[in-house]
Amino acid sequence: MKFTIAIIPGDGIGPEVTSQAKKALDAVAEAYDHIFLYKEAQIGATAIEATGSPLPKETIEICKNADAILFGAVGNEYYDNNPSAKVRPEQGLLRLRQELDLFCKIKPVKAYDNLIYNSPLKRDVIKGTDFVIFRELTGGIYFGDKEISKDEKSAYDKSFYTIDQIKRVAHLAFKAAQRRRNKITLVDKANVLATSRLWRKTIIEIAKEYPNVDVEFMFIDNAAMKMILNPKQFDVILTENLFGDIISDEASAIAGSIGLLASSSIGEKNALFEPIHGSFPKAKGKDIANPLASILSAAMLLKHLGLDEEADAIERAVEKSIALGITTKDIKRKTQTSTSTSKVGDFIADYITNQDDSNMNFRNIHMGQSTII
Repeated sequence: MKFTIAIIPGDGIGPEVTSQAKKALDAVAEAYDHIFLYKEAQIGATAIEATGSPLPKETIEICKNADAILFGAVGNEYYDNNPSAKVRPEQGLLRLRQELDLFCKIKPVKAYDNLIYNSPLKRDVIKGTDFVIFRELTGGIYFGDKEISKDEKSAYDKSFYTIDQIKRVAHLAFKAAQRRRNKITLVDKANVLATSRLWRKTIIEIAKEYPNVDVEFMFIDNAAMKMILNPKQFDVILTENLFGDIISDEASAIAGSIGLLASSSIGEKNALFEPIHGSFPKAKGKDIANPLASILSAAMLLKHLGLDEEADAIERAVEKSIALGITTKDIKRKTQTSTSTSKVGDFIADYITNQDDSNMNFRNIHMGQSTII
């Protein structure tokens, strides 16, 4: 099959990890006889430097005409340390979400057995954890009116939601729950916020259409605590924009590294896939960034295109790399030697194209020691 994929490397380590995800896609194309046509575009700080805009018109057009979008990261230390800057890299991503109407962010969270040691949480607490976060992406406080007073002594940010915004992400979450363990947890702050009360009222009505799905309601502060104390209790978490942003990063403690968490941003016509980590500028160009989240994002991209078997091949390759210790420094055991970003990508690609050869000693191949057991 033939697909057009927009590639947006972005800033910081974005280009490095995206390159490894592209290696995985190329390996899939070779192994499963597909054709992936890549169209590269700019966003964020790199786009500002090149065009003056964090989101050039050309990028929007490339994304709208693609079957799917693989995205790296946005962010730059210069803008992070300059709060008065009027044009910022992150504006490009926020605007792209609006232009493509990407209203739902989906973030799977899984505790890998071979990485449980890497989490600061107790093994018996996180072992077996497997849930997914559905975060509304186009409303809430991030997109509401904002203002700083003329004397700069006060400011406000407005949070705004409509029932329609809530409904469309809720239906995706309920359908996902039906494919999983039939449970949804709505995370809100309905004891304080009017928008949360609107969310809760809307979910109660929608739940009537999904009688086989159990629905529970949990305040964000309690949910944040429960995610650390008993993450296995969650199946599908549904929440608004700000809360989803916060608890998704918290969930990285379960996985053992934020470098393992992939995500998708879904709209009616378009879909974007990205690691949840930031641009990590201090690691830029050092070949040390963990590419697995970006590679797993590519797997999510393939599932979106209906290529489930191909996506499973990438996920198996990631599992194998973790099991063999072919990983970057952030998730290696103390007794292991870390592997560079690019070599992790090479391993994933080789595994995908050599799945049928069970005698391949992949660890030794990439250590340059041998080719066959």
